Amino acid sequence: MSLIDRPLALGAALLYLAAVLVIGILASRRTRDARDFYIAGQRVGLLVTALATMSAAFSGFVFVGGPGLTYRLGLASLFINLPVAFTGGLLCWTVATRLRKLAGRPDVYTVPDAILCRFGSRRVSGLAAVAVLVGTVGYLGAQIQALAVVTEVGLARGPLGAWGPGIGLGVALVVVLAYSVGGGMVAGVYTDLFQGLLMLGSAVAVFWYAMAAAGGPAGITRSIAASEAFGPSFLDPLGGVPLATAFGFYFVFGVGVLGQPHMLHKFYMIDEPAKLRWFPAVLGASQSLCLLIWLGIGVAVPALVAQGRMAPLGHPDEAAPAFLLGFTPEILAGLVFAGILAAIMSTADSFINIGAAALVRDIPRSFGVTPRGDGLARGRAASLVVALAATLVALVYHDLVALLGTFAFGTFAAALAPVMAVGLAWGRVTPRAAGASIVTGLVLNLGLEILAKQTLWPGLPRPPLPSGVLPSAVSLAASFTVLFVVTAVDGRAVREPRGAR
Repeated sequence: MSLIDRPLALGAALLYLAAVLVIGILASRRTRDARDFYIAGQRVGLLVTALATMSAAFSGFVFVGGPGLTYRLGLASLFINLPVAFTGGLLCWTVATRLRKLAGRPDVYTVPDAILCRFGSRRVSGLAAVAVLVGTVGYLGAQIQALAVVTEVGLARGPLGAWGPGIGLGVALVVVLAYSVGGGMVAGVYTDLFQGLLMLGSAVAVFWYAMAAAGGPAGITRSIAASEAFGPSFLDPLGGVPLATAFGFYFVFGVGVLGQPHMLHKFYMIDEPAKLRWFPAVLGASQSLCLLIWLGIGVAVPALVAQGRMAPLGHPDEAAPAFLLGFTPEILAGLVFAGILAAIMSTADSFINIGAAALVRDIPRSFGVTPRGDGLARGRAASLVVALAATLVALVYHDLVALLGTFAFGTFAAALAPVMAVGLAWGRVTPRAAGASIVTGLVLNLGLEILAKQTLWPGLPRPPLPSGVLPSAVSLAASFTVLFVVTAVDGRAVREPRGAR
């Protein structure tokens, strides 16, 4: 069964795409300069800011990758979700107010801009921009990969045959580029409001249908525990993963949230800083509701497979779209497919925007080059370049959507979280310490991930890490360590000038 076989579902999804295009066209008319393009003219209220942050963080990673990761790992995947209880407050306590105050300065649009203001070093700002660009391409690649999964399951199994995914992927990419390249962040925040509300409603409805279809919590537990394919270990809090993996998920997605530019960027946009006091409650509540789709489909699909009511999945990432097409009413399936597209596109817009800023603003400025001409035009052109680079990553990566998203999240976390969480607030952190921390996190995480995933040179050694240890967790810990060590060394050098001994 496919969307083609369910015309009401297909109609709902197409109607959503049309609505997004209209928003993009209208927003492009309100995008008059670079400030509008990058930070929505700083005219955004609390609800829109919180939902935009949630939509940027929760994407194909949650709606497609989450259930797929649970299908493979069991309930251990939920360690990624546990930090939601405190990350909203952590963001506001550590960085939100500082970033909003910095946004009052002229020409401050990005996270590297904030680092330049704090440390006064173009080199450190440039290193941060490189980290932003690398992580952006990876995270955007995860969204495109999720989009490919949705279109493959939703279209390719219907009458369109083998060429269905190509058409679906092409149409979706055109829509993403239409509203992100044209409207920039003005388009992004208003589509995020629409998309966030749709995501919330969809997640609650799907959770209810997932529980009902699989026999409720008791029926799900019995079916999975008695299954040879899954077994009781699936329901264990650690599932089939080592303790180091579960702790690594919790550490990276808890502390690492402080280095996520697609979330930090939203604090530039809020119109009144006083509204930030309510931000943790709104963000936490919306995130908790959206995660119901991860939990609901993640446990219902294995139960349905164990009951013989659903065929074993060819690929874990098919869990969400396959469940929607087989076990939800037609209208709901269409709306949730639209919700998945909403999640992917809102996140894609955020990443295209910050990646374009890094490419045409932050990196050139780190070399002392101030590009002339229309910054808005450069931003739109760079958006296309970033999107094409991410598409290439999606084509060559052959693992779960959630794992590609974890790599990108970990890249941001390892390279930027220590500098943003500690460096902005602690005056003793020096530019040298900040730069060393960024380089350590970025190079170590990239190196460990490439060694672990590459297949071109079989003779290269695998990362020398204990079983189950996440490269991103090691890189984040190393980045924090380097920041504190270099800060201590630089502080001692100041107290004991050369020749004092």
